[in-house]
Amino acid sequence: MARDIRLGWDVEALNKAYRQGYMAASMGMDKSRCPYRGEVVIAAWEAGWDDAEQATRAQSDPGDDLFSRIA
Repeated sequence: MARDIRLGWDVEALNKAYRQGYMAASMGMDKSRCPYRGEVVIAAWEAGWDDAEQATRAQSDPGDDLFSRIA
């Protein structure tokens, strides 16, 4: 498994941080409550948080779909 010894992260840790960020946003947790330290892992958590936030907005905006643009 790829691991950066100097920074202390690996691909699995980044995947976990991303999934936890996604779940946190899905549950309504504020983005400023990231539990991680270290720029790379924080960025992975925030990417998951941002993706969940974007998915939630897309689901809650029913007026922005293909059928609403046809008429």
